[in-house]
Amino acid sequence: MNILLVEDDPLLAQGLLQALTQAQYSVLHATHGEYADGLLQASEIDLVILDLGLPDMDGADLLRRIRHRRLPIPVLVLTARDGIEQQVEALDQGADDYMEKPFDLRELEARIRALLRRSHKLTADEIRLGTLQLSPFQRTISLGEKRLDLPAREYEILESLMINAPRVVTKARLAQRLSRQGDEVGDNAVEVYIHRLRRRLTNSGLAIRTLRGTGYVLEESD
Repeated sequence: MNILLVEDDPLLAQGLLQALTQAQYSVLHATHGEYADGLLQASEIDLVILDLGLPDMDGADLLRRIRHRRLPIPVLVLTARDGIEQQVEALDQGADDYMEKPFDLRELEARIRALLRRSHKLTADEIRLGTLQLSPFQRTISLGEKRLDLPAREYEILESLMINAPRVVTKARLAQRLSRQGDEVGDNAVEVYIHRLRRRLTNSGLAIRTLRGTGYVLEESD
């Protein structure tokens, strides 16, 4: 699961980055709203943690941009502003949840899990497809009774295919998911990782099917 943290306080950001990374999330960090907006357009993001007090713009302005483009991304607002009026305003502008600083890290992580379950329509902390079982919050995958210890990029692709199954995931979307600042991933690289995953799924009753010109879908095979 990819989280975009938009927070300009260096100490708070460092603590959140460490905690979220330990919780097995992939985290991008932005200190300014414009940079965060660029990441949202260039990367596949599953959830945004948004501070309202940014150096270059009010976080509410970034929130309005997200909702204006109709991006189906849950947004959790963090702010030092207190009062019910600010909370109601943030929710009315499109925030999915709201927490005042200071906050308990365990509560934040619980709210993140709830938002991700809701956005991906997960009813549990695990996803199953045939003999394949994935825990997006623990970043673990099992095939039958055997655990699959995948390299990070193979995991990202398989997670995206499982969460979206039986829907098709485009090659461009997978490339965006793998890309990080200064480390662009092209279509050829995606094909390499798909090939490796297909080998791992041999005789599993599952297959990654290619839809030419569209993308890939993970499905049970005959």
